[in-house]
Amino acid sequence: MKIKLFVIVALIFAITEGTVSVSEASAQPSAAREFKAGAAASNITPPLDEPIIGGWGSPPGEHIHDELYARCLVLDDGRTKLVFVMVDSLGMSRDVFDAAKRIIHEKTGIPVENMLMAATHTHSSISARSPRNAQSAESFSNYQDFVIRRIADGVRRALNNLEPARIGWGRTEEPTQVFNRRYYMKPGTPTPNPFGGTDKAVMNPGRGNPNILKAAGPTDPEIVFFSVQSKDGRPIALLANYSLHYVGPSAGPVISADYFGVFSDLIQQMLNADRLNPPFVGMLSNGTSGDINNIPWLKKPDKRWSPYEKMTQVATLVAEAVYRAHQRIEFHDWMELDARQKELELAVRKPTEEQLAYARKILDKPEDAPKYHRHERVYANRVLDLDKSPDAISVVLQAFRIGDLSICAIPFEVFVEIGLELKQKSPFSRIFTISHANGSSGYLPTFAQHELGGYETWLGTNRVEFHAADKIVTSLLAMLDQMRSPKEPAEK
Repeated sequence: MKIKLFVIVALIFAITEGTVSVSEASAQPSAAREFKAGAAASNITPPLDEPIIGGWGSPPGEHIHDELYARCLVLDDGRTKLVFVMVDSLGMSRDVFDAAKRIIHEKTGIPVENMLMAATHTHSSISARSPRNAQSAESFSNYQDFVIRRIADGVRRALNNLEPARIGWGRTEEPTQVFNRRYYMKPGTPTPNPFGGTDKAVMNPGRGNPNILKAAGPTDPEIVFFSVQSKDGRPIALLANYSLHYVGPSAGPVISADYFGVFSDLIQQMLNADRLNPPFVGMLSNGTSGDINNIPWLKKPDKRWSPYEKMTQVATLVAEAVYRAHQRIEFHDWMELDARQKELELAVRKPTEEQLAYARKILDKPEDAPKYHRHERVYANRVLDLDKSPDAISVVLQAFRIGDLSICAIPFEVFVEIGLELKQKSPFSRIFTISHANGSSGYLPTFAQHELGGYETWLGTNRVEFHAADKIVTSLLAMLDQMRSPKEPAEK
């Protein structure tokens, strides 16, 4: 007893004198606590002949290139459990995630606030969203019911696979595949929008377009990831985050998890994690990529990509970068876990009387009449739909902590500037943000980007108030500050 007391006193003295940080002390091995992890993947592939969403049309699926999954991971530090679920879907309604969380809570007791569920944003599957994203669904489709149950089952299976584990995290970069897709155009270039006006910024202006002036925003090439393995080094799961929009099969109406699924398969191979028991689960989450894709718009294309070739190339580059960084990470036998969640109410954007009048005028014209903008009828319907929507929506914001690593979750298609701001202002040394998390409520531009216009800011593509991003960043930073790691003291 005297020896134990001496060790405790010595440790307290070392912390007081600054020779050992509090987080280093908390990471010391202890027989009284044990870190555990478990993972599982549930197949959520839809049937053929259902409409594939992600483009302006919705053709029925004719082929399945690769299976879709809800990839699940549970971490347990002995006091707190964190749940991560990455779903191969364009976007999930909050109601769908909430229903899955209720089942998991009822079956396991894990608080819903400790469950982070997100869509990867594949553009190659059928819809799991409600018909009106600004409104709650009165009932679920057959596919939504299927996905709800498969998510819940996947998390329960991951819990069944919990075992003593080690965890580590790292970072790397892949700058060659991220380009801002919004551009200023040269004076005099036509930039019409579907509301009868013009924009200052244009999305996807055409490869090598001589009228491009410059990009309207930055990029974020960073890939942050964490990895868990058994005590003897067997890989359990890896979750990475990259701020790049989807890269799809370019093969017609096929079902696919896009490059997210290819990454999961490749990182499994690179870590020699094939056919393990329990199976390894690789996961790639969508970062803040609302205004980012992998197309270098300032250059004309130098080759024609075959079906599936581009998504494989991008996934390979990302997986190889993660694998190289994975060789350098340090694994820890125990890390403290924490979670915060907040409901934030945001005003729903409503059309002006002028916009309503213009929308009705567009819909009164014959469909084959000359158009000011090619998508004016689509947005005329969206304008009328939003006019009937509730005045406000409540969205879920989350912040998780794994030791000195923090993770934010936002239920929008988030602009890269927002992720960069969180990284700059976070009290944590390492942070990443997952988009399309705990719901799917449209695009989230910054206020400055709203002033430029463009597809992502259009009424009906963006559905919430202009200052929504500012409110979300403020809320998340406050949550991160509440969870501040002892190793990251506040500035004085």
